[in-house]
Amino acid sequence: MSKRVWKRVYAKLDLFLLLLIPLAWYVVFKYVPMYGLQIAFRRFNPSLGITASPWVGMRYFSQFFDSYYFWEIIYNTISLSIYQLAIGFPIPIFLALLINEIQHKRLQRTVQNITYIPHFLSVVVVVSMLNLFSNVDYGIFNKFLGLFGFPAADYMAKAQYFQTLFVFSNVWQSMGFNSIIYIAALTAIDSTLYEAATIDGCSRFKKIIHISLPGLLPTILILFIMRMGSLMEIGFEKVLLMQNPINMSSSEIISTFIYKNGIQKGQFSYSAAVGLFNSLINFLLLLFSNTLVKKFTKTSLW
Repeated sequence: MSKRVWKRVYAKLDLFLLLLIPLAWYVVFKYVPMYGLQIAFRRFNPSLGITASPWVGMRYFSQFFDSYYFWEIIYNTISLSIYQLAIGFPIPIFLALLINEIQHKRLQRTVQNITYIPHFLSVVVVVSMLNLFSNVDYGIFNKFLGLFGFPAADYMAKAQYFQTLFVFSNVWQSMGFNSIIYIAALTAIDSTLYEAATIDGCSRFKKIIHISLPGLLPTILILFIMRMGSLMEIGFEKVLLMQNPINMSSSEIISTFIYKNGIQKGQFSYSAAVGLFNSLINFLLLLFSNTLVKKFTKTSLW
């Protein structure tokens, strides 16, 4: 490195020292565990360790691909991911636009606080609320639908309602917090553009269409690419808490399958192979979405 570069580093040494903390965390918890990926290709025995366990090649991948539940798990994971992306991705954008249009500052802050609160509820609390709301005897869902003549039903125990309950409860819990970055992007838009549009007689709707949305587009595209890179990565905690023997046909996904086989059954190599397959799909989706967005716009991750 040249002396000029070292001088710049020394001039901002305090910032670089602060950077060491997240960098060390990333190395320890993200890069070091990659060493253990090789157990997906070994018959891992904890008493022998990783390197002493015998190689089995692609055996566990073939075992997963040939299993009778492979297509069901893949279908459930893809359908739930797409459902969640289609509903959960645009709603924070709309919420940010609506909050940005509120002229009364106190009302604006109140709406923001109300929509942020659900994010800080634990998954256990949210699933418990779903169980209470869908209770056959006193649940809010059944009380409300009963007003229109619908019979009472335990919606948490029905496979056809699992994905809808999962997605919309996720949206309710996360839309406020996810809208923060869009609100920040909206505040960065030059206010003179809105003033000029007002002089030209543009309505508030036209300002949103021609100023706010174009100003948000780079942020939307970057977050879309990042979301595509984790499309198949659905957290197992909430799904596992919502699962029961009746809705298993639509609720068993890759992440819960990995948890059950790896943690509960101790099939470490098999679950590592399934997890590696899932990560590879996410990586390919990231490359594809970044290439596609870069082809049609100037925005991309690299």
